Amino acid sequence: MTDYKIPESIQQQIAGRKYTIDDIGKSDSQVICFEDMVLKIEAEREESKNEYTMLKWLSGKLPVPEIICYEIKDGMQYILMSKLNGRMSCDPEYIARPQELVHYLAEGLKMLWSVNTDGCPYRNDLENKFRLAEERVRENRCDMEDLEPGTYGEGGFEGPAELLKWLKENKPKEDFVFSHGDYCEPNVFIKDGKVSGFLDLGNAGIADRWQDIALCVRSMEHNIGKNTTYEKQLFEELGMEPDWKKIRYYILLDELF
Repeated sequence: MTDYKIPESIQQQIAGRKYTIDDIGKSDSQVICFEDMVLKIEAEREESKNEYTMLKWLSGKLPVPEIICYEIKDGMQYILMSKLNGRMSCDPEYIARPQELVHYLAEGLKMLWSVNTDGCPYRNDLENKFRLAEERVRENRCDMEDLEPGTYGEGGFEGPAELLKWLKENKPKEDFVFSHGDYCEPNVFIKDGKVSGFLDLGNAGIADRWQDIALCVRSMEHNIGKNTTYEKQLFEELGMEPDWKKIRYYILLDELF
C-alpha cells in the first residue's frame, strides 16, 4: 500500500479493505481511497496540521470530511477521514455542461463566504502567505515546472525570489472572508444538483475572497477553456464585478506554493 509505517490505530481501521491510490492534484501527499474512507499521508508541516485543525472547526459549518483517526509518527501526518459523497466538479459529466458547472462553483464560493469567521483558528492573510512563501523560497521548494505560461523567464520574473519581492511591493487591500485557500475543481464535490463537499483545506482560514476567486477562474480556464461567457456568468452569480488585477495577483502568488 505504502512505504510509510502506518500507525497501528489506523491499520486497525483499514486492514483487509480494498483501495485505490488517488493521484489527482499536485500536492506532496499520498492519498489512499477506500470505499467509504480516505487516508491522507504527508509530511508534518504547518499546512498539513492546519488541515486537521480546519476539518475539526468546520464540522457542522460546511460539508467536509469527518475525521476518523489522526496520528503523527516519524515526522509524517496521517489523517483517516470519511469519504465525501458525490463527484469532483472536474468530472467529465460536469465539464461537458460548463454553464451548470460554473453555477456550482459560484454556489460553492458563496457557501464558503457564508461561514462566520468568529473563532476561526487560522488566519491566512497575505502577511502569513508571505511568511510561508519566504520559507519555501529559502528551501527551494517552489514548483518550477507546473506553472502558468510566462511566470518566469522572458517577459516574466527571474525566479521565485523576484516574484515574492514583487508580490510584497504590490500587496492589494484585502477583503476578508472564510477562504478555502485552494479553490479548484478537484476540491469541490457535487451530488444531486448541489455542492456536496470540500476537500484539501490545509490552506483554509481567514483570507481575501479574491484568493478563492482567482484560483476558481484559473481552474475554469484549465478545464473548460478561457471563455468570457462563463467568466461573466461566474461574476453575475456572485453579484460582483471582476477585478482582473487581483485575480492575476493571487494566481501569481499561488505559483510559490
